[in-house]
Amino acid sequence: MRHYITFFVLVLFFACCSCEILDDNPEDYPDTPAPVSLGEVAELFSALPLEKSHITEVFDAVSSSSVNGYDEEYTLSNLFAVPGSGVGDDSSDSTRAGENTYPVPLRELICQHLENQAAERSAMGTKSSSETWMSPEEYVKFLSSSDIQIYWPYYERWDGEELPVITYDPCDGSSANEGYRLSRGDDGSVEVEKVIVDEEMAMASPVWVINRNDDSGYTSLEMLRKQNPGGGIIVSPAASESFSSKLKGTSGGAGQALILKDFTMKRNYDSWFAGASEFFVKTGAVEDFCAATEAEMRLYSPTITDFMIVVKRNQVGIPQPFNAVLVSEWTEALTHSAFLITEDDGGTKVSWDCTAMVKVNSKSYGFELKIPLNRRDDIVWRGQLSRKFIWGNVGQVCHFGDVDITFDVLDY
Repeated sequence: MRHYITFFVLVLFFACCSCEILDDNPEDYPDTPAPVSLGEVAELFSALPLEKSHITEVFDAVSSSSVNGYDEEYTLSNLFAVPGSGVGDDSSDSTRAGENTYPVPLRELICQHLENQAAERSAMGTKSSSETWMSPEEYVKFLSSSDIQIYWPYYERWDGEELPVITYDPCDGSSANEGYRLSRGDDGSVEVEKVIVDEEMAMASPVWVINRNDDSGYTSLEMLRKQNPGGGIIVSPAASESFSSKLKGTSGGAGQALILKDFTMKRNYDSWFAGASEFFVKTGAVEDFCAATEAEMRLYSPTITDFMIVVKRNQVGIPQPFNAVLVSEWTEALTHSAFLITEDDGGTKVSWDCTAMVKVNSKSYGFELKIPLNRRDDIVWRGQLSRKFIWGNVGQVCHFGDVDITFDVLDY
């Protein structure tokens, strides 16, 4: 969740030089504290009288998110809008089965608990001047519009009966944190015990981690495949119809496309509380470049493709199929590429301004690209890749720091 891995391939040709400008003045991006902390939300969930149907609701949602190519997550926005729906589901359909599947959805349990708390505070009298209380309506509005979610790692191991341990992301890189173990008492009520939670516990028992969502606003490769059934190669929505038709064999002509066949993350970068790694694959190129004069040069402009794929924690070391087009028409004029791998650790949005230089008749010209990233990003690997290197290693595993990548070339 909190950590992304971003691939950016900037295709250059003939000669390559770049300059970096990072807009990262902290004073321009003041941090606004949230009115409710992740720990308080975890405590709220631990106080709910959970039944099996509520755990099933979360299970259904994280299962759906996972199938749709996202992390094992249930956003609170979905929890309040469409119970049981995962990231990527069509939440516009208000008649989802979830409305009838869960007799008392979690959202109703939360609303009732907040109303009971408000009534208790009211009975106690006027609050002190140092206290700030949110009304149940304000609290629900905050939760439903926030990026907070329930992350359930190893959810597929749930036995269908055991109550969860509820904890939260401490956001400090820790491997353990306090949490609440829920169990069923002799009278059927839910009993709560404070415990220390680590990933080993999450592998053995159901653990809900209250953390923040970072991937629901993006379209995963699985969702792209659902939108374009029947195709083994994924083309960015920005790709031209002409190239798509070439892939389908409906138009003539010979060309070559660069494919990212698969990639493997060899280690997790951040705390397990943050969840899976979201990989963003971005390529920038002047496609089908064959300018021979300055006038022809002005007809070209760079294009960017953008893909995301999620690697769950239990998939570390396992090659993940990608089969996405990075450069749709790579001509012989494209001789070098700059390759940048960064790990996104969150923070405010900044930009990296790159200038790619090309030569036509011994004169240099620049193509500028503004690449968005976050202030706390770390560079995993950076350098140049030549056409000779890529074509000479087609189908071979290439090592880039803690990431392995396999390229392929598609002739069409």
